[in-house]
Amino acid sequence: MNQEEVIAGCIRQEHACQKHLFDLVSGKMMTVCLRYARNRADAEDILQEGFVLLFKNIAKYQGTGSFEGWIRRIFVNTALKKYQRKRFDKERVGIEHVQEPELDATALSSLSEQEIIALIQELPEGYRIVFNMFAIEGYSHKEIAAQLGINEATSRTQLLKARKQLQRKLLKLHSIPL
Repeated sequence: MNQEEVIAGCIRQEHACQKHLFDLVSGKMMTVCLRYARNRADAEDILQEGFVLLFKNIAKYQGTGSFEGWIRRIFVNTALKKYQRKRFDKERVGIEHVQEPELDATALSSLSEQEIIALIQELPEGYRIVFNMFAIEGYSHKEIAAQLGINEATSRTQLLKARKQLQRKLLKLHSIPL
């Protein structure tokens, strides 16, 4: 089945086409969900909600741009909606001017994808969401601010703090004194 046939079958709500599409993209979308979720159970909930929305709205795909990119956007938005009600109130605002030790460039390359996702999942919610949106999904701080209902400075601060916290975790993993 080619992409157009799968899409047409999903629009007609054909189970075989829906299963085929699920099998094609569920692994990649689970990775997206894991990056935004605090744990695997939350990621599975986001994945399920994302597929419900995908199949409900697949007729809206207009064939412009990447189909996988369109799907990814649904899953990112689903993850963001799950956490949108929660705000960044518990996370301090302000940039700390602490000199961080240098991290060996090979430190990150020695980690598996699962280890990197686990480190990201350990970030406080606001840090994790902004980090994912900026560093992985490619959103600008202006887009992040609009999507999350925060100001751009808060987005920048959350990203900086996420990076610092990830760097500290990497240094600790590699037993580099702080």
